[in-house]
Amino acid sequence: MKVTIKSCCLVEPAESTWNGCMALTESDQTGFLTHVPTIYFYRPSLNWLTSSKQTMFETLRVSLGKALVHFYPLAGRLRWLAGSRLELDCNGKGVELIEARTESDLDELGDFSPSPHFDHLIPQMNYSSPIEEIPLLSVQLTEFRCGGVTLSYNISHAATDGQSALHFITEWARLARGEPLAEEPVLDRKLFRAGEPPSARPRFEHVQFDPPPLLMGQSSSENERRKETTTAMLKLSKAQLEILRNEANGSITAARGYSRYEAVTGHLWRSACMARGHTREQPISLGLCVDVRRRMKPPLPDRYFGNAIIDVVARSLAGELMTRPLGYAAGKVREAIDGVTCEYVHSAIDYLKNMEDLSELQDIHALRTKEGAGAVFYGNPNLWVISWISLPLTGVDFGWGKDIAMTPGAHAGDGDSVILPGCDGDGSLVVAICLQSEFMEGFKKFFYQNIPN
Repeated sequence: MKVTIKSCCLVEPAESTWNGCMALTESDQTGFLTHVPTIYFYRPSLNWLTSSKQTMFETLRVSLGKALVHFYPLAGRLRWLAGSRLELDCNGKGVELIEARTESDLDELGDFSPSPHFDHLIPQMNYSSPIEEIPLLSVQLTEFRCGGVTLSYNISHAATDGQSALHFITEWARLARGEPLAEEPVLDRKLFRAGEPPSARPRFEHVQFDPPPLLMGQSSSENERRKETTTAMLKLSKAQLEILRNEANGSITAARGYSRYEAVTGHLWRSACMARGHTREQPISLGLCVDVRRRMKPPLPDRYFGNAIIDVVARSLAGELMTRPLGYAAGKVREAIDGVTCEYVHSAIDYLKNMEDLSELQDIHALRTKEGAGAVFYGNPNLWVISWISLPLTGVDFGWGKDIAMTPGAHAGDGDSVILPGCDGDGSLVVAICLQSEFMEGFKKFFYQNIPN
C-alpha cells in the first residue's frame, strides 16, 4: 500500500496553559515508555463529505488545539533525569498531526486485522532522536480513494495508560463535534506519589520486576527474540465465552465463580503453552496489568490522567497448566490480581523508588541496541495479557460518524496479547495476539478446539 504524506504540523494548545516540569510516577517511568498505536476505520457518509464546511484535517487540527488546553501535558516532552528517571516538561511544543492519502480502497484491509499495511497508516516514531524532541502524541489521518478514512494515533505510555488515552480521544471527539468537554482530566500526579521519596522498604515480594523464566537449556532470550512473529485477531462469541466460563467453573472451589476475563486469560495462557510444546518441567510466567484507581485508599479519581496501573505475574509449571482443568489457570490469574491491594501498590512504588537506576525496567533503551538486548522479554515461554474489555474503545465520532472498526496497531512482540470487546455489541470478545510464526497455527487449533462456533 502506497501512502503519500500531504502535510504535517505541530498542534499547540489553543490557549495558554501551565508551563513547567511535572514529576512522573514510578508507573509512568517503567515498563513501556515507547508509544502505543491504535487505529480507527471510518466510512463517512456522502452527505458529510459533500456538505461539511471544513475538511476532516481542519476539523481535527482545530479541535485538537482545544483539547490540548485541558490535556496540556500531552503537548509537552519527556526529559531524562539521573538514574534513568524522567520528568514531563509541560512546554506546549505540541502534538504531531499528519495528513495522508492513498489510492487504495478500505476494502483491501479485509477484516481490519493487523497487517504490514498498518505501518503506512500509523505515525512512525524515531527513537534515535533525543527524547526531548519526540512528541508524546502523533496522529495520522489517511484518506482512501473510496472515501473511507483511517485515524490512527501513537501515544506515549510514559504519559498515559489505556484509560487516560481513551478519555483524551473521547473528549477530543466531542470537541470536534462541537460539543463541550464532558469530564475534565485530573492532572495532579502527586495523588499517586509522583516526586515523593520512598516512604519505606518494600513489604511484599515483587516478582514482576525480576527477569521472567527462560526456555530450559537456554542462558538468554537472544535466540527467541530473533524469531519471526505473526499477529492474529481471534473472535470469541458470547456462546463460546459461556462455554469457557462454564469449563473454568466446572471444578471450582473458590467462593465466587470465575469471570469471563479470568476464563479467557487462563485459556489464552494454556493454549499458548500447548502450542509451544513445552516440557512438563518448564517454568512459565503470565504478565498482567491491573488498573489500581479503585484499589487505592482513598481511591484515585476515575479521570486521573496518567498511568495508574501495576504489573503482576502469575507463575506455573507448563505440565501443571496443560494437564489440569481450565479452573487451575483461571485461579492463577485471580490469585495474582487479588493480591493487588492498596498496601501492595505502595510497596511496589517503594520498591521502584528505592532503585538507584530504572533503565533495566524501561523498554526504550532496547530500541537502540542490537536485537533489543536489555529489554524484558515476555515471549516464549511466557505471555503478557492486557485487558481492554471495560474500556470505551469503539463509537468514537469526530463528526463524520462512528468508527466501523478499531484495532491495536503493530506495537507487539512475541507473547504480547490484548483482549478487546467485539465491535458488534453482541457480547463477543476479540483476542489480538502476537506469537512466533511457527506456533500460530497450533495456537489457533488449541484455542478453538473445545469451543465450536
